[in-house]
Amino acid sequence: MCSAARITSVNVHMHAEMMFIECQLESKLAAAPVLVPIRTKKRYFIPPAVNVKQKSQSEQETKARAAGVVVRQQYIERAINISCTAGIFDPYVPPEGDARLSTLSKEGLKQRTEQLRQSAASQLAFRKIKDHDPEFSTKEFPALAQQIFIDAHAALTQFNKEKLHSLVTERCYPEMVRGNRYKTLRWRFIESLEPPRVVHARCPDMISKGNLYGQVTLRVHSRQTLAIYDRFGRLMLGDEDEPRDVLEYLVLERHLVNPYGCWRLHGKIVPAWAPPKDPIIKTVMIPGPTLKPEEEFEALHYQVPKPKAVQWYK
Repeated sequence: MCSAARITSVNVHMHAEMMFIECQLESKLAAAPVLVPIRTKKRYFIPPAVNVKQKSQSEQETKARAAGVVVRQQYIERAINISCTAGIFDPYVPPEGDARLSTLSKEGLKQRTEQLRQSAASQLAFRKIKDHDPEFSTKEFPALAQQIFIDAHAALTQFNKEKLHSLVTERCYPEMVRGNRYKTLRWRFIESLEPPRVVHARCPDMISKGNLYGQVTLRVHSRQTLAIYDRFGRLMLGDEDEPRDVLEYLVLERHLVNPYGCWRLHGKIVPAWAPPKDPIIKTVMIPGPTLKPEEEFEALHYQVPKPKAVQWYK
């Protein structure tokens, strides 16, 4: 009995020690520091996660203002360039066929009256231009303007952007280079059929009354050659060996109040009676017959089928 009681007491003592050790281990594990990331920045506006697309922009802005978030106003403004005007002021109206009608007829009398009105306004514009540019002369200016026209087109064919910007205005530049990417231009000025002459002049102002711009219209009748090739070297328009007579009305502009300004090509006036341009030649591939290894295309005498007639109207 004594030995059994002694064994029981030893077991109880060992069990108590085990419990004490477990309690110590649990206390040490519980005391170990645990790092938990916590977002301390306060978010004033939390966008809803659902039904965001259904809400309009005004509703979202109203909710943002209610939450204290200030939405900055976006200013969408077009850039303005004061070195040139945005168009041709009071453009010159060329007479139909570039001919003078008889003053005895009604159309001829109307044409003569319009010419007198335009010439009177042009004389006033010439005086304003000479006040800011003393070297301007209607006799010497046509030769200078024609040389600017030739140099600008030569720079266009060579894709010289720096020189082209110095010869044409910011309004004329995108009109000249638009659609010329991946194309080859061949242009040549052969001769002048008639001496160029000044036919029109205007002095518009922009923004303020004293900010003057001089616009001079020039009549140029010359012989030129033009050929345009696509990126594969196929001819699209014109012919390098076929010169053509071209009648053009060129508009040159200068910022008169700018002491460093110069005359630049600003645009071209195309009259309503001008003939339509030639259509662009497009190269297309028509699939042919499937050949066997022992066959040749020339031996088949294959004829290209003609396109069927399509009714474009009802």
